[in-house]
Amino acid sequence: QVQLVESGGGLVQAGGSLRLSCAASAASGRTFSASAVAWFRQAPGKEREFVAVISRSGATTTRYSQSVEGRFTISRDNAKNTVYLQMTSLKPEDTAVYYCAAGVYSNSPGTFGSWGQGTQVSVSS
Repeated sequence: QVQLVESGGGLVQAGGSLRLSCAASAASGRTFSASAVAWFRQAPGKEREFVAVISRSGATTTRYSQSVEGRFTISRDNAKNTVYLQMTSLKPEDTAVYYCAAGVYSNSPGTFGSWGQGTQVSVSS
C-alpha cells in the first residue's frame, strides 16, 4: 500500500490551467517509485473515468484518455515522490473530483491498489 495525497484542485475559468500534485509519504517512497501512477476523475452521477497514467520510475511511458490528450500532461519527480497532472485549456466538462492511484500500468481502476482522497476541480464557463 502507498499513502497518496492529492492537492492543487480549485475553481478556474474555462480556458485556464491547474496543476494537480499526488504525493507519496516518505515511508511509501520505494513502493511509489516502483509503481505506475494514474489519474482518474469522477463527476457527479458518473462513473470513475481514466484520465492519464505514467509508468514506474526509470521507464517513463504515458497514456491519456482521448478527452484530455493534448491538453493534460502527466509527469513524475522521483526525488519528491510526486506525480503531477498539468491541465491546460480546461473545459467545464473537466469538472470532477480527481483521484490519483498507484499500481500496475493500465487505464483500468482495478489494477490500482492505492488511492488518494481526491481533489475537486471545478471549471466555470
